[in-house]
Amino acid sequence: MKAVRYHRYGASSELVLEDVPTPEPGAGQVLVKVTATSFNPADAAFRAGYLKEMLPLELPHVPGVDVTGTVAAVGPEVTGWAEGAAVAAFLPLTATGASAEYVLAPAEVLAALPDGVDPVDAAALPGTGLTAWQAVFEHGGLTSGRRVLVNGAGGAVGGYAVQLAHEAGAEVTASASPRSAERVRAYGADHVIDHIATPLAEAAKGPFDLVLNFAPTTPEQSDALAALAVDGGVFVTATTPPSADPGRGIKVVQMAVRSDAAQLAELLQRVAAGTLSVNVAERRPLAELAAVHAEADRGALSGKTVIVV
Repeated sequence: MKAVRYHRYGASSELVLEDVPTPEPGAGQVLVKVTATSFNPADAAFRAGYLKEMLPLELPHVPGVDVTGTVAAVGPEVTGWAEGAAVAAFLPLTATGASAEYVLAPAEVLAALPDGVDPVDAAALPGTGLTAWQAVFEHGGLTSGRRVLVNGAGGAVGGYAVQLAHEAGAEVTASASPRSAERVRAYGADHVIDHIATPLAEAAKGPFDLVLNFAPTTPEQSDALAALAVDGGVFVTATTPPSADPGRGIKVVQMAVRSDAAQLAELLQRVAAGTLSVNVAERRPLAELAAVHAEADRGALSGKTVIVV
Protein backbone atom coordinates (compact mmCIF):
# COMPACT_ATOMS: atom_id res chain seq x y z
CA MET A 1 0.00 0.00 0.00
CA LYS A 2 0.99 3.68 -0.32
CA ALA A 3 1.80 5.63 2.84
CA VAL A 4 3.48 8.90 3.73
CA ARG A 5 6.15 8.44 6.41
CA TYR A 6 9.17 10.12 7.93
CA HIS A 7 12.19 8.06 8.94
CA ARG A 8 13.69 10.71 11.21
CA TYR A 9 12.55 13.87 12.93
CA GLY A 10 13.07 17.07 10.98
CA ALA A 11 11.70 19.35 8.29
CA SER A 12 8.66 18.71 6.11
CA SER A 13 11.00 17.32 3.44
CA GLU A 14 11.41 14.22 5.63
CA LEU A 15 7.88 13.17 4.62
CA VAL A 16 8.06 10.62 1.81
CA LEU A 17 5.33 8.80 -0.11
CA GLU A 18 6.41 5.16 -0.36
CA ASP A 19 5.24 1.58 -0.62
CA VAL A 20 4.85 -0.28 2.67
CA PRO A 21 3.25 -3.62 3.59
CA THR A 22 -0.46 -3.56 4.29
CA PRO A 23 -0.87 -4.33 8.00
CA GLU A 24 -2.99 -7.18 9.35
CA PRO A 25 -5.30 -6.64 12.32
CA GLY A 26 -4.37 -8.26 15.59
CA ALA A 27 -6.55 -8.93 18.61
CA GLY A 28 -8.93 -6.05 19.21
CA GLN A 29 -7.91 -4.25 16.03
CA VAL A 30 -9.75 -3.25 12.86
CA LEU A 31 -8.12 -2.63 9.49
CA VAL A 32 -9.61 0.52 7.96
CA LYS A 33 -9.42 1.35 4.26
CA VAL A 34 -8.76 5.08 4.54
CA THR A 35 -10.98 7.59 2.79
CA ALA A 36 -9.41 10.68 4.31
CA THR A 37 -7.40 12.06 7.19
CA SER A 38 -6.61 15.66 8.12
CA PHE A 39 -3.69 17.87 9.05
CA ASN A 40 -3.38 18.94 12.68
CA PRO A 41 -0.69 21.29 14.04
CA ALA A 42 0.38 18.48 16.39
CA ASP A 43 1.39 16.45 13.32
CA ALA A 44 4.03 19.05 12.49
CA ALA A 45 5.17 19.27 16.10
CA PHE A 46 5.65 15.49 16.25
CA ARG A 47 7.46 15.45 12.91
CA ALA A 48 9.82 18.25 13.92
CA GLY A 49 10.73 16.35 17.10
CA TYR A 50 9.36 18.94 19.53
CA LEU A 51 7.45 16.25 21.44
CA LYS A 52 9.93 13.37 21.22
CA GLU A 53 10.94 13.52 24.88
CA MET A 54 7.35 13.50 26.11
CA LEU A 55 5.75 11.31 23.42
CA PRO A 56 8.43 9.39 21.50
CA LEU A 57 7.46 7.77 18.21
CA GLU A 58 8.57 4.53 16.65
CA LEU A 59 10.27 5.55 13.40
CA PRO A 60 9.52 5.45 10.54
CA HIS A 61 6.20 7.03 11.42
CA VAL A 62 2.99 7.60 9.44
CA PRO A 63 1.21 10.79 10.68
CA GLY A 64 -2.52 11.45 10.77
CA VAL A 65 -4.63 10.91 13.91
CA ASP A 66 -8.00 11.62 12.27
CA VAL A 67 -9.48 9.01 9.95
CA THR A 68 -12.60 8.18 8.01
CA GLY A 69 -12.96 5.07 5.90
CA THR A 70 -14.48 1.62 5.68
CA VAL A 71 -13.74 -1.55 7.60
CA ALA A 72 -11.54 -3.82 5.47
CA ALA A 73 -10.93 -6.59 8.02
CA VAL A 74 -11.39 -7.30 11.72
CA GLY A 75 -9.00 -9.01 14.08
CA PRO A 76 -9.69 -11.64 16.73
CA GLU A 77 -11.90 -10.62 19.66
CA VAL A 78 -13.54 -7.80 17.70
CA THR A 79 -17.32 -7.66 17.80
CA GLY A 80 -19.78 -5.14 16.44
CA TRP A 81 -17.89 -4.27 13.25
CA ALA A 82 -18.26 -5.89 9.86
CA GLU A 83 -16.42 -5.50 6.59
CA GLY A 84 -17.68 -2.51 4.60
CA ALA A 85 -18.94 -0.48 7.57
CA ALA A 86 -18.29 3.26 7.26
CA VAL A 87 -16.33 4.54 10.26
CA ALA A 88 -14.49 7.50 11.76
CA ALA A 89 -11.95 7.66 14.56
CA PHE A 90 -9.43 9.66 16.51
CA LEU A 91 -6.40 7.37 16.60
CA PRO A 92 -3.89 7.05 19.45
CA LEU A 93 -1.41 9.94 19.20
CA THR A 94 1.77 7.89 18.93
CA ALA A 95 0.37 4.98 16.89
CA THR A 96 0.83 4.57 13.14
CA GLY A 97 -1.44 7.15 11.55
CA ALA A 98 -3.90 7.39 8.68
CA SER A 99 -1.82 9.10 5.97
CA ALA A 100 -1.92 5.81 4.10
CA GLU A 101 -4.26 3.61 2.12
CA TYR A 102 -4.91 1.44 5.18
CA VAL A 103 -4.52 1.92 8.93
CA LEU A 104 -5.01 -0.24 12.00
CA ALA A 105 -7.34 1.14 14.65
CA PRO A 106 -8.29 -0.17 18.10
CA ALA A 107 -11.89 -1.30 17.73
CA GLU A 108 -12.96 0.72 20.76
CA VAL A 109 -12.10 4.09 19.18
CA LEU A 110 -14.28 3.59 16.09
CA ALA A 111 -17.59 5.39 15.58
CA ALA A 112 -20.07 4.65 12.83
CA LEU A 113 -20.26 7.25 10.07
CA PRO A 114 -23.97 8.11 9.66
CA ASP A 115 -25.71 8.22 6.30
CA GLY A 116 -25.64 11.69 4.79
CA VAL A 117 -22.31 12.72 6.33
CA ASP A 118 -19.61 13.45 3.77
CA PRO A 119 -16.87 10.88 4.47
CA VAL A 120 -14.11 13.21 3.25
CA ASP A 121 -15.08 16.35 5.14
CA ALA A 122 -15.86 14.26 8.24
CA ALA A 123 -12.12 13.56 8.55
CA ALA A 124 -11.78 17.15 9.77
CA LEU A 125 -13.93 16.42 12.83
CA PRO A 126 -12.52 13.79 15.22
CA GLY A 127 -9.61 15.47 17.03
CA THR A 128 -10.89 19.03 16.91
CA GLY A 129 -14.50 18.10 17.61
CA LEU A 130 -13.56 15.96 20.58
CA THR A 131 -11.36 18.74 21.96
CA ALA A 132 -14.29 21.14 21.81
CA TRP A 133 -16.76 18.65 23.31
CA GLN A 134 -14.50 17.77 26.22
CA ALA A 135 -13.65 21.43 26.90
CA VAL A 136 -17.28 22.54 26.86
CA PHE A 137 -18.97 19.67 28.68
CA GLU A 138 -16.44 17.52 30.53
CA HIS A 139 -14.14 20.22 31.85
CA GLY A 140 -16.44 23.21 31.55
CA GLY A 141 -19.60 21.54 32.83
CA LEU A 142 -21.67 23.83 30.63
CA THR A 143 -25.43 24.02 31.16
CA SER A 144 -28.17 26.18 29.67
CA GLY A 145 -28.23 29.84 30.60
CA ARG A 146 -24.51 30.14 31.32
CA ARG A 147 -22.25 32.82 29.85
CA VAL A 148 -19.32 31.51 27.79
CA LEU A 149 -16.28 33.21 26.27
CA VAL A 150 -14.49 31.38 23.44
CA ASN A 151 -11.03 32.67 22.56
CA GLY A 152 -9.89 31.42 19.17
CA ALA A 153 -13.43 30.93 17.87
CA GLY A 154 -12.29 31.28 14.26
CA GLY A 155 -10.22 28.10 14.49
CA ALA A 156 -11.49 24.57 14.04
CA VAL A 157 -11.78 23.73 17.75
CA GLY A 158 -13.19 27.13 18.66
CA GLY A 159 -15.79 26.94 15.92
CA TYR A 160 -17.11 23.65 17.26
CA ALA A 161 -17.08 25.03 20.81
CA VAL A 162 -19.22 27.99 19.75
CA GLN A 163 -21.72 25.68 18.06
CA LEU A 164 -21.89 23.26 20.99
CA ALA A 165 -22.26 26.03 23.56
CA HIS A 166 -24.97 27.75 21.51
CA GLU A 167 -26.85 24.49 21.03
CA ALA A 168 -26.64 23.90 24.80
CA GLY A 169 -28.43 27.19 25.47
CA ALA A 170 -25.49 29.33 26.57
CA GLU A 171 -24.90 33.00 25.83
CA VAL A 172 -21.75 32.89 23.71
CA THR A 173 -19.15 35.62 23.30
CA ALA A 174 -16.54 34.73 20.69
CA SER A 175 -13.14 36.19 19.85
CA ALA A 176 -12.37 35.98 16.14
CA SER A 177 -10.56 37.84 13.38
CA PRO A 178 -12.60 39.84 10.82
CA ARG A 179 -12.12 37.11 8.17
CA SER A 180 -13.93 34.53 10.31
CA ALA A 181 -16.40 36.79 12.16
CA GLU A 182 -19.33 36.12 9.83
CA ARG A 183 -18.85 32.34 10.06
CA VAL A 184 -18.62 32.50 13.85
CA ARG A 185 -21.86 34.50 14.03
CA ALA A 186 -23.52 31.89 11.82
CA TYR A 187 -22.38 29.26 14.34
CA GLY A 188 -24.52 30.98 16.96
CA ALA A 189 -22.21 33.44 18.73
CA ASP A 190 -24.26 36.15 20.40
CA HIS A 191 -21.33 38.58 20.51
CA VAL A 192 -18.19 38.60 18.34
CA ILE A 193 -15.06 40.50 19.38
CA ASP A 194 -12.41 41.54 16.89
CA HIS A 195 -9.35 40.59 18.94
CA ILE A 196 -7.08 42.30 16.39
CA ALA A 197 -8.68 45.72 16.90
CA THR A 198 -9.17 45.53 20.67
CA PRO A 199 -7.45 43.51 23.42
CA LEU A 200 -9.85 40.76 24.41
CA ALA A 201 -9.56 41.43 28.14
CA GLU A 202 -10.74 45.00 27.52
CA ALA A 203 -13.48 44.26 24.99
CA ALA A 204 -15.10 41.23 26.63
CA LYS A 205 -18.11 42.16 28.74
CA GLY A 206 -17.63 39.64 31.51
CA PRO A 207 -17.64 38.01 33.87
CA PHE A 208 -18.21 34.60 32.32
CA ASP A 209 -19.17 31.29 33.87
CA LEU A 210 -16.83 29.50 31.46
CA VAL A 211 -13.80 30.86 29.62
CA LEU A 212 -12.37 28.65 26.85
CA ASN A 213 -8.96 29.32 25.32
CA PHE A 214 -8.03 27.65 22.03
CA ALA A 215 -5.57 30.27 20.76
CA PRO A 216 -1.82 30.55 21.36
CA THR A 217 -1.33 32.79 24.38
CA THR A 218 1.44 33.92 26.68
CA PRO A 219 1.07 33.09 30.39
CA GLU A 220 0.21 36.75 30.97
CA GLN A 221 -2.53 36.65 28.33
CA SER A 222 -3.90 33.50 29.96
CA ASP A 223 -3.87 35.36 33.29
CA ALA A 224 -6.04 38.07 31.73
CA LEU A 225 -8.43 35.51 30.27
CA ALA A 226 -8.78 33.61 33.54
CA ALA A 227 -9.53 36.90 35.29
CA LEU A 228 -12.67 37.22 33.13
CA ALA A 229 -14.26 34.21 34.86
CA VAL A 230 -16.80 34.69 37.66
CA ASP A 231 -15.94 33.70 41.20
CA GLY A 232 -16.07 29.91 41.18
CA GLY A 233 -16.07 29.84 37.38
CA VAL A 234 -13.99 27.68 35.04
CA PHE A 235 -11.07 28.51 32.76
CA VAL A 236 -10.21 25.77 30.26
CA THR A 237 -7.17 26.15 28.04
CA ALA A 238 -5.91 23.85 25.32
CA THR A 239 -2.73 25.93 25.04
CA THR A 240 -1.00 27.93 27.78
CA PRO A 241 -2.02 27.90 31.46
CA PRO A 242 -2.01 31.03 33.62
CA SER A 243 1.25 32.00 35.28
CA ALA A 244 -0.38 31.75 38.71
CA ASP A 245 -3.56 30.61 40.45
CA PRO A 246 -6.21 33.21 39.51
CA GLY A 247 -7.86 32.83 42.90
CA ARG A 248 -11.56 33.55 43.64
CA GLY A 249 -12.26 29.81 43.45
CA ILE A 250 -11.73 29.74 39.68
CA LYS A 251 -11.04 26.22 38.41
CA VAL A 252 -8.20 26.08 35.88
CA VAL A 253 -7.97 23.14 33.47
CA GLN A 254 -5.11 22.67 31.00
CA MET A 255 -6.62 19.97 28.84
CA ALA A 256 -5.39 17.37 26.41
CA VAL A 257 -7.86 15.63 24.11
CA ARG A 258 -8.48 11.90 24.34
CA SER A 259 -10.25 9.49 22.02
CA ASP A 260 -13.87 8.74 22.91
CA ALA A 261 -16.00 6.80 20.45
CA ALA A 262 -19.31 7.65 22.13
CA GLN A 263 -18.60 11.38 22.04
CA LEU A 264 -17.45 11.16 18.42
CA ALA A 265 -20.63 9.28 17.52
CA GLU A 266 -22.69 12.07 19.11
CA LEU A 267 -20.77 14.72 17.16
CA LEU A 268 -21.30 12.82 13.91
CA GLN A 269 -25.02 12.46 14.61
CA ARG A 270 -25.22 16.22 15.06
CA VAL A 271 -23.50 16.70 11.71
CA ALA A 272 -26.02 14.32 10.14
CA ALA A 273 -28.89 16.23 11.77
CA GLY A 274 -27.55 19.57 10.55
CA THR A 275 -26.97 21.03 14.02
CA LEU A 276 -23.17 20.93 13.76
CA SER A 277 -21.27 22.31 10.77
CA VAL A 278 -17.88 21.01 9.64
CA ASN A 279 -15.73 23.68 8.07
CA VAL A 280 -13.07 22.50 5.61
CA ALA A 281 -10.82 25.06 3.96
CA GLU A 282 -9.11 22.72 1.52
CA ARG A 283 -8.98 19.14 0.24
CA ARG A 284 -5.52 17.93 -0.76
CA PRO A 285 -4.32 14.56 -2.12
CA LEU A 286 -2.09 12.30 -0.05
CA ALA A 287 0.86 13.01 -2.32
CA GLU A 288 0.78 16.68 -1.23
CA LEU A 289 1.04 16.03 2.51
CA ALA A 290 4.67 17.17 2.66
CA ALA A 291 3.66 20.41 0.95
CA VAL A 292 0.85 20.90 3.49
CA HIS A 293 3.36 20.48 6.33
CA ALA A 294 5.72 22.96 4.64
CA GLU A 295 2.93 25.53 4.33
CA ALA A 296 2.01 25.03 7.98
CA ASP A 297 5.64 25.48 9.04
CA ARG A 298 5.81 28.91 7.42
CA GLY A 299 2.36 29.98 8.62
CA ALA A 300 0.77 29.85 5.19
CA LEU A 301 -1.91 27.28 5.97
CA SER A 302 -5.30 28.83 6.64
CA GLY A 303 -8.19 26.74 7.91
CA LYS A 304 -8.65 23.02 8.23
CA THR A 305 -7.04 20.90 5.52
CA VAL A 306 -8.34 17.44 4.72
CA ILE A 307 -6.04 14.88 3.12
CA VAL A 308 -7.85 12.68 0.60
CA VAL A 309 -6.49 9.17 0.29
